[in-house]
Amino acid sequence: MASLAAVGAKHVAKGVGRFTEMVMTEGKGSYLKTECGRTILDFTCGIGVTNLGHCHPGVTKQAQEQVGTLTHGQINLGYNKPQIELIQKLLPVMPHKSLDSFFFWNSGAEAVEASIKLARHATGKQNIIVVQGSYHGRTFGTMALTKSKTIYGAGYAPLMPGVFTTPYPYWHQLGLPHTTANEDLVENALYRLELLLKQETAPRDTAALIIEPVLGEGGYIPAPKGYLEGLRRICDEHGILLIIDEVQTGFGRTGKYFAIEHWPEVRPDIMVIAKGIANGFPLSGIVSRKELMDKQPAGSQGGTYAANAVSCAAACAVQDAFRTEGVFENIDARSHEIFGLFNDLKADPVIGDTIAEVRGLGLMVGVEFKSPTDRYTPAQGKVPANMASRVQNKCLEKDLLVLTTSVYQTIRFIPPLNISKEDMAKGCDIIRNAITEVVKEG
Repeated sequence: MASLAAVGAKHVAKGVGRFTEMVMTEGKGSYLKTECGRTILDFTCGIGVTNLGHCHPGVTKQAQEQVGTLTHGQINLGYNKPQIELIQKLLPVMPHKSLDSFFFWNSGAEAVEASIKLARHATGKQNIIVVQGSYHGRTFGTMALTKSKTIYGAGYAPLMPGVFTTPYPYWHQLGLPHTTANEDLVENALYRLELLLKQETAPRDTAALIIEPVLGEGGYIPAPKGYLEGLRRICDEHGILLIIDEVQTGFGRTGKYFAIEHWPEVRPDIMVIAKGIANGFPLSGIVSRKELMDKQPAGSQGGTYAANAVSCAAACAVQDAFRTEGVFENIDARSHEIFGLFNDLKADPVIGDTIAEVRGLGLMVGVEFKSPTDRYTPAQGKVPANMASRVQNKCLEKDLLVLTTSVYQTIRFIPPLNISKEDMAKGCDIIRNAITEVVKEG
């Protein structure tokens, strides 16, 4: 009989890319187990989904109880109880009091599409501005919005029209040295946006600007101080809605409930949520002010599995855990430890010369390595080629799962928000050894 991996390789669609051919059979806390008996420390959390670790006891218990009560209370027929209870738990943690109306869907990409539907309908305008390096999904609509890699939309044109791109304040995108001051990056990026509104998409035709407060697939790059504030000002001046995509950054990942709280002056008109909301159960949504949401006629939003009762029950348990389990205190402590590791490596006279930048917020951490072919990150000595993927593979050999990100030499680290001090130390040791070995190999 063929192994499960062999069956998967033969019968799973080729378009589903995979880092490994491992078959995951069990997850508990910070660890995954595979069919072949390996136990792997997981610093990916399913790309920022199982923020409270695999099979969190409280989430599992509440989902199991809901399965025996009501699995599918279709939202176009009425409300289901977990849906309403989830709204009641989320309202107090919204980053702005105007965010008071919810629509729940299944995936992040669907929620992004819901936000675009809302923006276009509420403003009566068509065009959408996205930032270079953004990732908003790979459904047909969101392919046009995703600008992190061409693989997500190559070969599927024509894509959704009316999408315009502006640079993010990231030195690669602006063609500047990686040592450029943040304020110069911000000034340059905001100028380019103002130019876009004068040359390519007039404000009278522009419905919204959508942005991740920390670029995810674009390289784990937090918005520099002044940039999001500048976007808010420009949007207000021109009657453009500001959509904040918190799919990957929400629910504690950056050390705040929502990443936009790091920029308290910035008010989202629409906020997109998903991933960590239900710790592995499919659930997403948009949140906006009632004034905008009520512009849409009944029936224009919906979906068969939207606001699924089991997913909403799991999401309720997630919010309870954040309230009672000291998750944010743990994020703060573990964040200091992992950033401490990378800052130590950056200070090393040999290894440090291979690291262009250490960045991130909370437990959303990115490390960009220099590349011998990159003129924006010059090194004093020799820099190994393909360093990010080589470090990733070394980590997996040592039973640690991490992911690369962006078109540059970047690795992202996404450990569980409730990871123990011991497991963080174990992961940091593996990362240190993996980077050291790749540098020595050259």
